[in-house]
Amino acid sequence: MACLRPACGSSSAPLLVLLLLSVCAASSSRDAAASGNPVHDDPHEQTNLTIHKKAFPVLSFNYEHVRKPFEISLWILLALLMKLGFHVIPTVSHVVPESCLLIFVGLLVGGIIKAMEETAPVLDSNLFFLYLLPPIILDAGYFLPIRPFTENIGTILVFAVVGTLWNAFFIGGMMYAVCQIDAAQLGSVDLLSCLLFGSIISAVDPVAVLAVFEEIHINELLHILVFGESLLNDAVTVVLYHLFKEFSHEGTVTVTDALLGVVCFFVVSLGGVMVGVVYGILGAFTSRFTSHTRVIEPLFVFLYSYMAYLSAEVFHLSGIMSLIACGVVMRPYVEANISHKSYTTIKYFLKMWSSVSETLIFIFLGVSTVAGPHKWNWIFVIFTVFLCLVSRVLGVIGLTFFINKFRIVKLTKKDQFIVAYGGLRGAIAFSLGFLLTSNDMKHLFLTAIITVIFFTVFVQGMTIRPLVELLAVKKRKESRGSINEEIHTQFLDHLLAGIEDICGHYGHHHWKDKLNRFNKTYLKKWLIASDRSTEPIISFYNKLELKQAITLVESGSAAKLPTIVSAVSMENTQESATTRRRAIPSISKSREEEIRKVLRANLQRTRQRLRSYSRHDLMSDPFDDNVSEVRLRKQRAEMGRRMSHYLTVPAKSQERPNLRKVVFEPEHKVYTYDDSESSPAQQDPGHPDAFTIMMEAPQRANGDGALTAKDQDSQQKRSRCLSDPGPDKEEGE
Repeated sequence: MACLRPACGSSSAPLLVLLLLSVCAASSSRDAAASGNPVHDDPHEQTNLTIHKKAFPVLSFNYEHVRKPFEISLWILLALLMKLGFHVIPTVSHVVPESCLLIFVGLLVGGIIKAMEETAPVLDSNLFFLYLLPPIILDAGYFLPIRPFTENIGTILVFAVVGTLWNAFFIGGMMYAVCQIDAAQLGSVDLLSCLLFGSIISAVDPVAVLAVFEEIHINELLHILVFGESLLNDAVTVVLYHLFKEFSHEGTVTVTDALLGVVCFFVVSLGGVMVGVVYGILGAFTSRFTSHTRVIEPLFVFLYSYMAYLSAEVFHLSGIMSLIACGVVMRPYVEANISHKSYTTIKYFLKMWSSVSETLIFIFLGVSTVAGPHKWNWIFVIFTVFLCLVSRVLGVIGLTFFINKFRIVKLTKKDQFIVAYGGLRGAIAFSLGFLLTSNDMKHLFLTAIITVIFFTVFVQGMTIRPLVELLAVKKRKESRGSINEEIHTQFLDHLLAGIEDICGHYGHHHWKDKLNRFNKTYLKKWLIASDRSTEPIISFYNKLELKQAITLVESGSAAKLPTIVSAVSMENTQESATTRRRAIPSISKSREEEIRKVLRANLQRTRQRLRSYSRHDLMSDPFDDNVSEVRLRKQRAEMGRRMSHYLTVPAKSQERPNLRKVVFEPEHKVYTYDDSESSPAQQDPGHPDAFTIMMEAPQRANGDGALTAKDQDSQQKRSRCLSDPGPDKEEGE
């Protein structure tokens, strides 16, 4: 084998030469075939011809190979440059919203592309719903303020469900009446098509709301009301869109179809929420085991969230609600498991991703506007804009009148104006209109939708900031709450939950307390790693103490460690020493369980006997009223018996002094009478003979009727203690 190795090594060189020659020959034959030169089979002719070899390409150009990713990169670069220029020039950012500037840039780019007679890229529905919208919704759902959202969930649901239904049917019905006008020349548009148009244009767009409301820094209540409505009305919009689209194709609507539409609404909304909850729990459970591979932690958050959105879209459920539910459920457990660097990566990557998607949406909206085609009808477009404003104002005023009856913090006239004025439309309405069947009606609807979007974004978006400043609407505080505020907030939550338990009212704080107990008892044990399941403040405190101890040991001052131990550690030490000195009686497990069972049963029975109390309607129980009336009668009879005994039986002189009752005359004279000598029933208090003036009070005589100085002073002191200081001596004289 050793003697064969040199031979093998020497034979490899000719083989490489033959391989290179064959490759060169093959390339030359391809060049010859491409140039169209005939290939001669005669070897004599081949030797006579001069072979022209193609030069090695030092630089070549093949744009079609990288056209698609190159154009995508150019679009993103253009979007980022526009955002950079918008924030560099402060005068522009204070006057014009960012969304308006991006749409204007899209109009310019679309005009340039059309002038060059090229095909402009259009905001396709698949591109929008599958790639551009999910990052924005995930960023909003993952960082959704849970406390304001849950405290105002009733108001948000009323605006999202009832308000969207009102807008859809009002706009659809009124537009059908407009289409019947002869001047409009739209008699071919039927009622179902108008209702379909109303369902498309009625929904508030979350992208447009985020773009405008984050710039004006509106207070948290108004922001969560408008933004929460824009998130939760997706289910209503999707159901109405598919419902009226099917009805317009069939042409008939039955009662069964309407009932199925109502059932479909609950299936779409609740089904989307359930899909998001399932994927959120899976993501939280997966993050429990990523302590050894921190690099892939952010990927689990993005992938599980995107899978929740796609899974909901597979079954035509609400993908937006699925994405929101996934982010809300996943966040507290994921943040407890992942590292701080992973949390920072998730936060800034979501912000960057959503910002780029939002920018591309508005630019593509401008480009698609120029690309067309459009069908302009003045009457249809003007009435669409007018009816959108009227329906929004009427819906907000009517619903707020009903909502304020149940809210503790009422929505004022200013709040109602901002909520009504902040109902912006955006790319969701355009994408839903783009999904319609291509005909003249689709072009008419798209033209009206684009006009409404431009009106709400440009007119309302540009004027909402000065209106907020003019009305002096409360702005949002940028500072974070202190630990003191957080502790007092939790204390008030526990206090209100206890008050609801005492009253027997199963309210918001009661169910919140139940959910927190279930979360601490079961969910945190399964979804959070064991070393991170403690409270954040306690774990942070332990880290600080460990870091301080390590620093002291490294600095060589380990002898000072016992003097710097914190108060909590000293308390723990004292408790352990006390435990060694004092013997604690032990209780068996069965006895302890029996005690817990008795306490649990008695406490539950006490609360179950109470009626549910509501501050809105307090229904009286006739049995309770009868019992209270009987008890009150008994108390009155007992009090009357005691008072009659007190008034009729004279008290002994040695037990209590005689009281002097006082009557004030208009002349500021004070009259008194003695209880022991006469009663008010025997003498008329208003008669001057029945009373004597303070200075001329009846005197108790000693034998011959003379009054001692001691008795006189005691009577005056006693009478003045029970009345005003009395008239002056000059006035009495």
